[in-house]
Amino acid sequence: MGRAMRSVAAGWLALVLLSGCATSDGLDGDLTDDWAALPSPGPFTPEAGVCQVAGFTDTVALDAYAPVDCAVPHRVETVHVGAFPADRAEPSATGSPELRGAFAECDTKATGYVGDDWRAGRLRLAVALPTRSGWAAGSRWYRCDLSELDTTEAAAKVLIRTGSLRDALKGPSKLRLGCQRTTEGGGRVRTLTPVDCAVAHDVEFVGVWRSPARPYPTKDADWVPLYAGCRSVLGRYVGVPDDADLRLRSGVVVRPPGAGRWRVGDRGVRCYLWLSDRTVTTSLKGAGPAGLPVRTK
Repeated sequence: MGRAMRSVAAGWLALVLLSGCATSDGLDGDLTDDWAALPSPGPFTPEAGVCQVAGFTDTVALDAYAPVDCAVPHRVETVHVGAFPADRAEPSATGSPELRGAFAECDTKATGYVGDDWRAGRLRLAVALPTRSGWAAGSRWYRCDLSELDTTEAAAKVLIRTGSLRDALKGPSKLRLGCQRTTEGGGRVRTLTPVDCAVAHDVEFVGVWRSPARPYPTKDADWVPLYAGCRSVLGRYVGVPDDADLRLRSGVVVRPPGAGRWRVGDRGVRCYLWLSDRTVTTSLKGAGPAGLPVRTK
């Protein structure tokens, strides 16, 4: 084939190929202009309703974030994720109104999540924040995390658990605080050990009293409102008048959160009735005056 013929053939083939590209199923031959644009990268925000194998940390970085299904053994469950104002320049400091507000929202959300005040169980609520580098990148979230404890007494340890805490306190539950047996020393209750209410015991959890804004109790006078608040909770639980005779019916044990938790806004005080002169083998919930009579000595 001569040079002229080869040129004609090559031109004809190019024309056919170009014509085919333009008319085949509506494609125009441009492989880039039909793709949707990728979204702009945004700041990292954790999820709610997932769990973490690792223990709770005050701040969470993207490279340490490893959510798992709550059926997997874990230490932390995220029950809610809230947000600080987007224009806030600095992370909220411990004791700040913003962090107390975040804890208050987490408190409400956690109670709704488990089906009762989370303090009625062996649970701890904590608030995690972005790292400083995460904050600088635009993260403004706060994470509401629940963990199961082996006890609500001092030196409590976080347990590894399986299964979600959703609705865990809606009904009877092994997590619930109930009847307790005391260890005493110096005329005071030192420790509480959970027992079945059919077993002889001298203490029973009666509920939570929420303290108004006030300094953490350090002096004897600071404790007076806590004892008064828990006595009112005790009276409602048992069904006896909240009057001067209540002191003669039962003692009371108060367990406020620690000073650090108090600063971040946890003002829920766990309240227990205390029978310093006897033991019982049943719950005193709703027992009334007959179940908690006035002591004469």
